[in-house]
Amino acid sequence: MYLICGEALFDVFATPSGDLTRPDMAARAGGSPFNVAIGLVRQERRSGFLTQLSDDALGQNLWDILAGEGVETDYIQRVPHSTTISLVGQTPAGTPDYAFYSMGADTSLRTEDLPELAADIAGIHFGSYSLVSGETADALHALAHREKARFISLDPNIRPTIEPDPAVWIRRIEALLPVTNLVKVSDEDIGLLYGESDPAEIAARWLSQGAELVVVTAGGKAATAYSAKGTVAVTPPSVDLVDTVGAGDTFQCSLLALLADRVERDDALTALTQAELHSMLTYAATAAAITCTRAGADLPRIAEIKAALG
Repeated sequence: MYLICGEALFDVFATPSGDLTRPDMAARAGGSPFNVAIGLVRQERRSGFLTQLSDDALGQNLWDILAGEGVETDYIQRVPHSTTISLVGQTPAGTPDYAFYSMGADTSLRTEDLPELAADIAGIHFGSYSLVSGETADALHALAHREKARFISLDPNIRPTIEPDPAVWIRRIEALLPVTNLVKVSDEDIGLLYGESDPAEIAARWLSQGAELVVVTAGGKAATAYSAKGTVAVTPPSVDLVDTVGAGDTFQCSLLALLADRVERDDALTALTQAELHSMLTYAATAAAITCTRAGADLPRIAEIKAALG
């Protein structure tokens, strides 16, 4: 089983209407780790979620969604804080743009709140703004190092509206690399962190700092896996784009789903062949493309992915 750690919130999508005083607003449960946890279950892999959820109505809604999807809730703590809200717009390039309001329950986890983990948790995934948000960042950093004997996965999923200083993100990410097996990162995030640096150079640096496998996605362009054995690249299928919300989370959970048996056996990612990496990237890119064909983070089920792969 994977334990997914981090935030759970509501994304609010606002679009103009005929009345300027009443924009059309639609809320959807989200948060990168929240999406990954659900996406894994939809791909028929067990996942649990470690976070703190508000005891308000929105927090109960998030709990109900997770439980209804089949995500294991034993590691979720309820707290008397508000539920985080983000307002989602679009950049001129068409990628999501997030503004966060009411940073709440999902940023209140402390090191002393960390539970002991059951033996059936083979892998732990970390990512997004919980990596840099106050006490939660310290707690998750401590958890990763405490549990370094288990498989560790990381998706930085940078949110500069929460923490605009790249140095803070870099410090947190690079402190985790010595205990991290898999890093999935977008070329956009690499640009936010390191400016005009070549993603291949950053991947090589992260491999030298401890990661076994680094996968760099690039939207509709090729996704590339970097390992000690070299590089493998796969171009995702073309689709009728609705939006890209949740595409990166789909790619992430798809990699984890494919690696689950290897993680259970504690096999090194460095043993993956070029052919295996190509197959993984093809599967993950296809799954992410499906998500891009529908509004919001509506991650596909395994039957949909297999059908798309033919």
